[in-house]
Amino acid sequence: MESFINRLLAKIRLRQSHVVVGLDPVHEFLPETIIKNRKDTLERIGSAIIDFNQAIIDAIYDLVPAIKPQIAFYERYGIEGIKAFVETVKYAKKKGLIIIEDAKRNDIGSTANAYSDGHIGKVSIKGEDVPVFDVDAITVTPFLGLDGILPFIKDSEKYSKGIFILVKTSNPSASDLQDLIIQTASGQVKLYEILAQFVNKWGSNLIDDSGYSAVGAVVGATYPNDAKILRKLMPHNYFLVPGFGAQGGGVNDIINSFNEDGYGALISASRSINYAFNDSTKYGDSDFDKAARETVKNMNNEINNALSIKGILNW
Repeated sequence: MESFINRLLAKIRLRQSHVVVGLDPVHEFLPETIIKNRKDTLERIGSAIIDFNQAIIDAIYDLVPAIKPQIAFYERYGIEGIKAFVETVKYAKKKGLIIIEDAKRNDIGSTANAYSDGHIGKVSIKGEDVPVFDVDAITVTPFLGLDGILPFIKDSEKYSKGIFILVKTSNPSASDLQDLIIQTASGQVKLYEILAQFVNKWGSNLIDDSGYSAVGAVVGATYPNDAKILRKLMPHNYFLVPGFGAQGGGVNDIINSFNEDGYGALISASRSINYAFNDSTKYGDSDFDKAARETVKNMNNEINNALSIKGILNW
């Protein structure tokens, strides 16, 4: 099977887009045209989320390579939310999109293995290997060390999937931990730099002919100077870059996440796309999907123009 990175790059080139659309539904924020009278039970909320996500996917699937559903926004609604997540993944696959699940999963030993089996791997049922959520990639946290990462790496290799390991996140308090100064044999470095070195090492055996590894890194858009450092430490690791738009990251903040080949970074936005109709003077509640599509178009143009100015736009 074709590698995760080659499938991703093919979609990026086809759509001429480095944008990932986050799907983080909150029923209180859904447009009235979707939610209507479906506020009183979890089952109805789950149904509304499916309709909302499918409408957003219909509006943007031809503009971007991937979506990124954050599973917490589905788990909060229990089994009905999980059903909505599953239906969203299936629908996005039918539309030809790559699915990156934002789950930040991890644990040790058999628990990490169980997480990996359920999300990017397969489970054995009566001797047959069966996919469960079957997403293309998942975000994971590194703070339990290699034994918590290894099951995901093995499944990535076995099933042509990918992972994105948290290195430098976009939230304001990330620096409380990730910027801690660590004394090493070669001098003082920040914790996120050590994490980057591990990601580079852990992903070294999964680099394909594209020059990129199936093991990527999460690097927030709100720390552009740190991204420049991290890009040098992880030349072969694809960056998943959250924080664009509603979290404050702009187009000039994300350029350092790209390599000189014009690739290497996926720029994610969620709220600014999902709820674009709230900030639009052109589109109302009933045209939430059109507002989302226009926002994605503008985001594509912004990023591509910035890459062109830097001289690394690769199409």
